[in-house]
Amino acid sequence: MPSVTLDGVTFNYEVAGPENAPTIFTLHGGRGAGELANDFRSWGAALSDTYRVISYDQRGHGKTTDTLPFTFNQLADDVETLRKHFCGDDQCIVIGGSFGGFIALTYALRHPGSYSKLVLRGTAPSYHMEAEAIEIMKSRAHLVPSLTPAMIEKLFSNRVESDLEFRLLWLAMQPLYADDPAKFDAQAAFERTRDMPVHLQAHNDLYEDDQWLAYDVRERLHEITAPTFICVGEDDWICPASQSRLMAEKIPNATLLVVPGANHSVHVQAPEVVMPAVRAFLAQ
Repeated sequence: MPSVTLDGVTFNYEVAGPENAPTIFTLHGGRGAGELANDFRSWGAALSDTYRVISYDQRGHGKTTDTLPFTFNQLADDVETLRKHFCGDDQCIVIGGSFGGFIALTYALRHPGSYSKLVLRGTAPSYHMEAEAIEIMKSRAHLVPSLTPAMIEKLFSNRVESDLEFRLLWLAMQPLYADDPAKFDAQAAFERTRDMPVHLQAHNDLYEDDQWLAYDVRERLHEITAPTFICVGEDDWICPASQSRLMAEKIPNATLLVVPGANHSVHVQAPEVVMPAVRAFLAQ
């Protein structure tokens, strides 16, 4: 897997598609536990015939180095560093999902001339989504007998104490992500959580109060004037559809797709709906 060292950070990445095609950067979710693989598998397969798709592990995630600081602004500035390296003076397209959507929105406001289009998947414009997510989790408690509200509140904090605790919290909440809880594969969830990369300091730093409680761009969404495509599953538990509807109302040139019956990974659960819509949007 290729890597590039920029500004003291060695970024692990994957690339597919024509070198001279418009460049898409995908920003993965999973604060402190995410990596590029799922994004590259989904977006790369769907779009690399027409676009150059670059998926990378954000700093403090996956196989990218644990180079401080771990802040929303720094991770957004990393996108700009990578854009300059791979695109020169050309604009890029940014696709961000979940936590990656937080970084995409931060990037859009910090570097407004650097991207031509923005795709937001299952994300939110402020930390206030957390309270709604906890209420949804309580309403679906029968799906997660090993998860308590106290555990999810701890995961949404800077108080996770060890790699083991981090993995156990992630494992306990996995049924909430299932598109069909009746078909939840506990063995696959166990193996996935056992093997996932864990970066505890990145997680805790990005949940510090001065980071997380400062993340609220709702009153600045009108500044995002580039065409923006927003997609979300109607049953998304962690970044509820109400958050996407709010963004669509406030971003001037936004298109909203809400997919009935889909959960957080709407692009994986309903690719036959999401991918043609994204392709049509990008082709405009």
